[in-house]
Amino acid sequence: MLRFLRSLVGAGEEKASHPESLVKDLIERAVDATDPWLRAVSGYRKKLRPAVIRSLDHVTSLMKGLPSPIPLCSGCFDDDPFLQALFASKAEMRTVLRNDRNLAVFRKGLETVPHRIIALLIMEKKESAIFGVEMTGDVVARDVCQETVSFVAHRFVDPAADEDETRRLLRFRAFDRLISIALKRITGMKVERKDLEGRRIVLQGKLDLLQQGGWGFEGNGSERDHDMAGLEEGIGRINSRLSGLGGDDRMLECYLDALSDVLGHPEDHLWGKKETVVLDSMGIKRSQPSNNAHELTFVELENSTGRRLIIALVDIAGDELAEGVS
Repeated sequence: MLRFLRSLVGAGEEKASHPESLVKDLIERAVDATDPWLRAVSGYRKKLRPAVIRSLDHVTSLMKGLPSPIPLCSGCFDDDPFLQALFASKAEMRTVLRNDRNLAVFRKGLETVPHRIIALLIMEKKESAIFGVEMTGDVVARDVCQETVSFVAHRFVDPAADEDETRRLLRFRAFDRLISIALKRITGMKVERKDLEGRRIVLQGKLDLLQQGGWGFEGNGSERDHDMAGLEEGIGRINSRLSGLGGDDRMLECYLDALSDVLGHPEDHLWGKKETVVLDSMGIKRSQPSNNAHELTFVELENSTGRRLIIALVDIAGDELAEGVS
């Protein structure tokens, strides 16, 4: 993963320098998006600052490292095997452009359509096994297991008339993705805490009844002692776990720790990788390039929740967008 990032941004590139006002804004953004009560923790800004800067370094490198935008237009389609791999047909590409909500919103906010629009195209990769026909020399082999690659759920994000602006917007989008991962962790902690507290109330109620001698009318003292020991052990385990979640006095500190941990280790939660495959005009994987099969390299973005997306910066001709948006 680190080799991938170095190959994109250069091994000798220094970390970016971020304006202090930006760092402060993103600290508050992270707190607002996860739990505003974190502001009650003394020194929360100081604790989050290095984590936010590390996340900014990471997402800046990641977005700077995206390959240059590829032209996306009807006139390019027939001669571009990459576009032919991304879309089933030129008609599908036009339909995606026409129906994309983000492009429509971008278009409506402008008096005139820019000559070019830079955006990030996001897709999901779909791989399927089929049985097809292959030619080996003069021999036709039938029912050969083949693997096809196609792309679905196309959408465009952060369109802008300037490439640098698109990359800037994408940097904040990636930062927000890290925040959402932290929010999921904190929400899980809150749910677990609530569940543990509910179970502790139930067990404590049973224990109180036993201690009062009111647990049924049968049985002897040794049985009651055994039940009480089991309940006390269960309550102890719950209290221990609740203590790990911060108890009543360190609850917010633990949530802040969770946020700081995610933002402080962004490479563990959001990363990219390159995948090179050889695809023919039907989207079937081949072992080597040929007149009908081209070697194509895709960038895959993945996060720690298991979400995987194929991404590509695209350069949409303004005329194409004007024709595609009703």
